[in-house]
Formats: sequence, structure tokens, C-alpha cells
Amino acid sequence: MTNPSQDALAQAQAAYAELKARGLKLNLQRGQPADADFDLSNPMLSALGEGDTHFDGIDLRNYPGGIGGLPSARALFGHYLDLKPENVLVWNNSSLELQGLVLGFALLHGVRGSQNSEQGGGWVHQKPKMIVTVPGYDRHFLLLQTMGFELLTVDMQDDGPDVDAVEKLAANDPSVKGILFVPTYSNPGGETISEEKARKLAGLKAAAPDFTIFADDAYRAHHLFEERDTPVNFVTLCRDAGHPDRAFVFASTSKITFAGAGLGFVGSSEDNIAWLGKYLNAQSIGPNKVEQARHVKFLQSYEGGLEGLMRDHAALIAPKFQAVYDALSAELGEGGGGYATWRTPRGGYFISLDTVDPVADRVVQLADEAGISLTPAGATYPGGKDPHNANIRLAPTRPPLQEVQVAMRGVATCVKLAAEEYRAGR
Repeated sequence: MTNPSQDALAQAQAAYAELKARGLKLNLQRGQPADADFDLSNPMLSALGEGDTHFDGIDLRNYPGGIGGLPSARALFGHYLDLKPENVLVWNNSSLELQGLVLGFALLHGVRGSQNSEQGGGWVHQKPKMIVTVPGYDRHFLLLQTMGFELLTVDMQDDGPDVDAVEKLAANDPSVKGILFVPTYSNPGGETISEEKARKLAGLKAAAPDFTIFADDAYRAHHLFEERDTPVNFVTLCRDAGHPDRAFVFASTSKITFAGAGLGFVGSSEDNIAWLGKYLNAQSIGPNKVEQARHVKFLQSYEGGLEGLMRDHAALIAPKFQAVYDALSAELGEGGGGYATWRTPRGGYFISLDTVDPVADRVVQLADEAGISLTPAGATYPGGKDPHNANIRLAPTRPPLQEVQVAMRGVATCVKLAAEEYRAGR
């Protein structure tokens, strides 16, 4: 009489041997737009002609123009963030750079609320701590750790961060200076914070009077399907909660136009924008006005504007996400053995896959040996250490649809083999 578990392992091994024999070279690791996405914005390259030297009455070729960005750019991206132009500062590529600049100035000088702190002054003297969500964005972890922050983690739930856990961490420790997370279609799970949780976070009672929400709203308009999540407005919510300077909201055009030549921008209170402008003015005469003018002219002329461009992106990207959902459901869900769980986000750039067994590192290894590149296991946790060894971030946006379909069948094969190896060894 055969052992069912041995049969399952043998079947998984045979399927994997066939996968390796195909000699694939596929990549689901890079959260990048595809060339077809970039092609939508190619007209931007010629949006300005030789005669377009002035914009908003400003000479694009010269120094003057304002540290906050071109008026038309501030208006355009203020509309994007549901804010007034005076609440927005438009900078260069990318939003991550802007986050680093704001955090750097906070370390050196503190933020506006820091004058009410007993410790006062720059955060660097206070052994600062920052709350991050897990699974989360590895570049957030890298940025914060490089700048000297101690990271505190809270779980990302279906409706946003575990705000009760945030409150417990912040309530009695003045060195907890804030939270950095993705509020809309988060990386990697695609969760969006609810209005209720956002209000609670905006009004949260923290031991640090300069507790700050750093919202990396990178995917605010990256809807994939007709049914979509609704972004929150942290600047307004914090103002209404009596903490007008509590929130900085970052975004960019990196995955709207060109990843390598986009615009980063930040929304906050008018006083915070003036605070940031003061320090930026000390190290720069101003941002790239030519790039800002080019973006404004292109996005205003695109059919349907920025929203029309995002609909065209969705038409290219949504089928790839659906291919991932279909493969996971068929191969790994309840009908395919129940080897993994996953979210089906309505937008964003990633899909978060969790193996039922603690085998994420083995799955990534097997996939790599079969020619399928995945994000390293543990990358969605600080220090690259997933305590559950379960989470794998899938990035289907860059490859062509057919490659996504092939790669996902391969990933499913690797998950099954890793799980059966683990179960056989128990």
C-alpha cells in the first residue's frame, strides 16, 4: 500500500524536474513598469519644443522659479492628492528621495512639533524609533535603518496597520517619532487603510508631541479594476483632529510616466511645506523646472488627463494580476491542495503570497534554480528575517502576460515541492 504523502512528494518532484528541464529565464522580482507602460508616456519626450523656454511666466532655463515647484505642477499634483497647491511641494525623482530629505531634516532639526518636546531639537539626539508595517516595503526599512532609526513593527491588516498596536507603542515612549507605511494598495499586500483607522491614527495620543505620519502614497491612483479602494486624506484628517502638522504624504510619477525620470512630491500643512522649503532652499536653488513643465504639459494633454493615463496602465497591468490570481487559485488554493494563501488587491504593483508551511526561502531557492527570479524570502521584513518564513512578494508588472502565466505555474510547482519536502521531513 502506497503512502499518500510519499506519492505527493514524488509527484511534486517529477513536476519540478519537468520545470527545470524547460530552461526558463523569467523574473517576477522587479516591481517595475513594462515597456508598454512606458510607451504610453513617450509623447512626453517631445512635449516641449525649442521655443518652450517659459512656463507659468517663469524662465525654465534659469535659476529663479521657487523652491516649491512650478505653480502648474503644484496645482496638478495637489489635485492628485486632494489638496490645495499651497499644501504641495513638487521636487525631483523620486518620492523616496523626498522621504529621505524630510527624515534627514527631522533628525537634524526636529519637525515643527518638536519645540513642544522636553527633549526638543533634532531627533538624532534622541535614539529615535519609527514604526513600520509588516509585511512591508524593504526600501523603507533600508532607508530608516541607514539613517539610524530603530524599527518597531506592527502587522498590516486587511484594513490597514494595526492601529491599536501603533497606539500602544507610541503612548508611553517619546522616542517613538512616527510611522512610515503605504496607505493605499500597500507593498506587498495591496491593503488600503480604512477611513476609521486613518481617523484614529490622525488623532492618536502619543508620548512624543512630534509624532508624525509619513504616508508613502505611491499607488494612490494605481487602480486595476472597476471596483477600487478609496484613498484617505491624512492632511485633512490630521488638521481636523487638532494635529495640523502631523502628516506628510509622499507620492511620485515614477510608475505613472517614466520610472527613471519622474517627479516626487509631498503634501502637508502649509506650515510644514514652508518648514521643508526653508531647508531645501539651503541646499538647492530649486527642482528641475523643465521636467516639471514637460510633465504638466503632457498630462494635461493626455486624453482623460492623469486619470485617463492610469486607466490605460490598468488595461495593461490588470490581466497580469488576473493571471496570477488564476494560477494561484487553480494550483495552490483549496482546490489545488491548500498550499498557500494570498490577497487579491484591487490596485498597486504587488501580490503577497504566504505559504502554509514555513518554506518561503526554499520556494525562492527552487524557483531560482528553475530559472524564475523571485524577491528574496524575508525581504518584506526588517533585516530580511520573516519570523514565519512564509511571505513571498510577487511582482507581475514587468514581464509580458504570457511570461507571467508561465512563471506562475512554475512558482506553484515550487511551492508544492517545498511544502511536500517539509511535510515529509517532519
